[in-house]
Amino acid sequence: MAYNYHRIVIKIGSNVFTQADGLPDLRRISHLVQQVAAIRKRGVEVILVSSGAVASGRSMITVSEKSDAVAARQLLASIGQVKLINTYSSLFAGFDMLCSQVLVTKEDFRDRMHYLNMRNCLEILLQHQVIPVVNENDVVSVTELMFTDNDELAGLIAAMLNAQALIVLTNVDGIYDGDPKLAGSKVIEQVDDTATDFSSFVTTSKSQFGRGGMITKSTMAQKTAQLGIAVHIANGTTDNILTDVLADKAIHTRFVANKSKSGKKKWIAHSAHSATGVVQVNDGAKTALTSSKATSLLPIGIVTIIEDFNKGDIIRLVDGQHKLIGLGIAEYSADKARETIGQKKQKPLVHYDYLYLS
Repeated sequence: MAYNYHRIVIKIGSNVFTQADGLPDLRRISHLVQQVAAIRKRGVEVILVSSGAVASGRSMITVSEKSDAVAARQLLASIGQVKLINTYSSLFAGFDMLCSQVLVTKEDFRDRMHYLNMRNCLEILLQHQVIPVVNENDVVSVTELMFTDNDELAGLIAAMLNAQALIVLTNVDGIYDGDPKLAGSKVIEQVDDTATDFSSFVTTSKSQFGRGGMITKSTMAQKTAQLGIAVHIANGTTDNILTDVLADKAIHTRFVANKSKSGKKKWIAHSAHSATGVVQVNDGAKTALTSSKATSLLPIGIVTIIEDFNKGDIIRLVDGQHKLIGLGIAEYSADKARETIGQKKQKPLVHYDYLYLS
């Protein structure tokens, strides 16, 4: 294997799982499971993040077109989740392997205790050679509680479990430097740690059955790579894609991993949606925080508290133009922070160990 990973997360998108008619593509799923089994037998730990509950439900029941869209999705997901996990279970059984179902919501990542419980559950499954099949719980996750899509969830799981790599399977060969449908557009085969604005050349159209387009994927991939996890975006409809990506034989997009961050920083990095407070810092603090030196946020660098927070909350740090600089865990409350704004020789509001710079 060209990439000597010990633990990987594989995300199977709905556009890979599903046929043109909206029903599951069982031949393709079976082929992907065969590849996962081969990878697992080499000693690599694999976590699957799989879409497909709604598509699986669609194969079992017809929903009236008059039904409320959210209710219809809940119905299909609830029925389909059973079908989905049974499909995986029977396919993995053919290779004498066990899989398990792990359904999560955004709320599970907001609370540190929930987060650690979930991590412990996944770790014990991996210790027992079980392949976790993770999916968003679409029965309870509706509208604002939903992940952007399973790409976001896959990034969170990869960070949580300190995976070396995340492979995102979609229905194109990777991220292109133009519209994939146009002649002359090429796959960007490698993205390093320099910030790239993909919006200028990545199509914003979403896949037929998925919620996230390539902009979502590229943003998530950059963030995940910054945490020390390599990300591969590849075509899940191509035969032997997983084994070929790991052998570095397939054309696809790879985001090069930066130096790995601590587990706590990985959690903070993916917690922007649950941040409660907002603190504006001055230019001096911004320069210090974004320099190569390890720096904590001291009260002397704070301009104002924009939104309140309690001790232990995740807070956003913004500059004078309200642009996000980073996220951190507050060492004390907003009320206490107000008392020390601009003062020297005070305890840091955010310690470097609990600071993630965006």
